[in-house]
Amino acid sequence: MTAMSPEELAARLKSGLLSFPVTHFDADLQFDEPRYRQHLAWQSGFDVAGLFAAGGTGEGFSLTSEEMDRVVRVAVDEVAGRVPVVAPATGGTVVSVAQAKAAQAAGASGLLLFPPYLTEADQRGLVEHIGAVCRATDLGVIVYSRANAVLTDATVAEVADRNPNLIGLKDGVGDIEQMTRTYARVGDRLIYVGGLPTAETFALPLLQLGVSTYSSALYNFLPEFALRFYAAVRAQDRTAVYRMLGEFVLPYLDIRDRAKGYAVSIVKAGLTAVGRDGGRVRPPLTDLTEAELAELTALVEKVS
Repeated sequence: MTAMSPEELAARLKSGLLSFPVTHFDADLQFDEPRYRQHLAWQSGFDVAGLFAAGGTGEGFSLTSEEMDRVVRVAVDEVAGRVPVVAPATGGTVVSVAQAKAAQAAGASGLLLFPPYLTEADQRGLVEHIGAVCRATDLGVIVYSRANAVLTDATVAEVADRNPNLIGLKDGVGDIEQMTRTYARVGDRLIYVGGLPTAETFALPLLQLGVSTYSSALYNFLPEFALRFYAAVRAQDRTAVYRMLGEFVLPYLDIRDRAKGYAVSIVKAGLTAVGRDGGRVRPPLTDLTEAELAELTALVEKVS
């Protein structure tokens, strides 16, 4: 894929479902490039609008900067222009700036800026953090509002005004009033991405607030189901959405909610359940138990 302008990337991403692929590890929990490439080839073969490498579902928080750069470069090479690849930037400002520059050098189409780790930050500090990353790259940047970096509507408006290459807000909070205020203030200047764990649960109501797309972890192992669900949301087909919620998504959540970190672990287990060997998660995450994997496998078989 030739280089995409921020405006072109925004138009592409908001047009469809977004994939956040897992990162595969071998038996020693080192990056397993062959299995990751196989997964990307499968993921990019469907009608998906963007592929976010080494994101939350991809355990980006467990990767070194060197590993992250390698994962992004492998994704860009393997996808070979079929789908835009969006790279992560994480940690403090200096680290995030370095990762933004590395992502552009690797040929990524855009950047997802995660919250800085550990420390709390005032809105003024977040404005400067976001601005520094945006200035470090020509790529379109999406900022993830979550955890210790929850952005107010006034902050979103300010960073959008200051940074022309800021193209989107990913919402990991689900505060209806705050999203209403943000969209009322900023409007279509940005694209809005649903970023809550198992975003399908919130997709229909958030559509009314301007959130036109979302990050689907389910797409990792049930791409056809995930795309059918997205199509039903976009058509505002409440009957179809609630049928699919009832037959798969809500029982899936019951398993996911049994342990902290299972929002990622259950996705790798889902790949194993469909015969694609998702492998293990890195500590501090933990894998599903054998009984939970069997339960998930039985659930997957109902909708496969």
